[in-house]
Amino acid sequence: MDRKIEKKPLYKRTKFWIYASGGFLFLILIFLVLADTGSKLNVEADKITISTVSDGDFQEFIPVSGTVLPKTTYYLDAILGGIVEKKYIEEGAMVKKGDKILKLSNIDFQLSALQQETFAYQQINDARNTRLQIEQNSINLQTRLVDINYSLINSRQLYNRAKAMWAKKLISQQEYEQTRDTYYHDLEQSKLAKENWQKDSVLKQSQLEQINKSITRMQTNLQLIRDNIDNLTVKAPISGQLTSLNAEIGQSKSAGTQLGQIDAMDGYKVRADIDEFYIARIVNGLQATADIDGKDYKLVVTKVYPEVKDGKFQVDLNFVGLVPNGIRRGQTLQIRLQLSERTKALLLPRGGFYQKTGGQWVFILNSSGSEAVKRSISLGRQNPDYFEVLSGLKPGDKVVTSSYDNFGNVEKLELK
Repeated sequence: MDRKIEKKPLYKRTKFWIYASGGFLFLILIFLVLADTGSKLNVEADKITISTVSDGDFQEFIPVSGTVLPKTTYYLDAILGGIVEKKYIEEGAMVKKGDKILKLSNIDFQLSALQQETFAYQQINDARNTRLQIEQNSINLQTRLVDINYSLINSRQLYNRAKAMWAKKLISQQEYEQTRDTYYHDLEQSKLAKENWQKDSVLKQSQLEQINKSITRMQTNLQLIRDNIDNLTVKAPISGQLTSLNAEIGQSKSAGTQLGQIDAMDGYKVRADIDEFYIARIVNGLQATADIDGKDYKLVVTKVYPEVKDGKFQVDLNFVGLVPNGIRRGQTLQIRLQLSERTKALLLPRGGFYQKTGGQWVFILNSSGSEAVKRSISLGRQNPDYFEVLSGLKPGDKVVTSSYDNFGNVEKLELK
């Protein structure tokens, strides 16, 4: 009799476990291989930059470019419009204060000025004639007062004699009374003349003050007219170099047009453009250095211009102490503008790694230099040469500071 053979379950078969074990081992092997590939990367040591962490002096500064300018520049403007009639000096020449530079012609203004000048002279002459009449009137009053007083003295003497003679009945009553009446008449005339003269003196003083003020104003106006005529001739307001002159014979210039500029020879300053990112940190008094022909020269910020244009603002810097010889207007200088004082710090040289890590981690070499592992760090201030290390590194550590763009997400670098 045939016996039915029952099949064993799959999990009880020997071959199943052999295959399953082999497959599991294969999966583990693949995982390890893939895992190892993702965490390590072979790198040629001569293709990367390795820098050493060190203690040193740290100073925060930014490099800026500056342009040399004269410390004092005076711009020449056309106070009055007109046609360029004559040029006395050419651009680039040295001038002294008061030297004539060019002359403008403005016929309409010159004719108007002459009319105003004539009218002013007429007004001044009229005022002077009025003053003369007042003085003459005062003299006439004084003369009249003198004459009346003289007549009063004579009539008083006659009256006194007549009174004595009348008392002795040597003259008639009519003669006495006539002498007496003449005396009292002259006495009243004297009082009135004196009062009139006193009132006239007060009025005269007031009138003369007003006339003198009027004459002074008209003379001032007359001087302004002359000055305006003189303004048609452009003169050097300071001594220096005429660095630009925008005027040619026959050109028409409107009032207010800039004609040129004069640079004083009292020294130079430097004007620099700075990124607006630093606008809150730049103040007067900040120190800077400029390397000129291999020698450092000190500068100081003297003026900060608040206007931001195209993402930049401007500052003026003056040389402190020694001024370099031979610098010229328009020359470009490379400047290190100091944002802090020198302090002791742990320093890490700058490099391309920062663009990838943001300063949060770096690859640091082991003692043998065969590999570099990822380590978290913290960086503080920076300048164009160094980062300030706050934590994660110590003096002597060797760090890969070149770009990490080709490293992917590996945790370790194998150096070959």
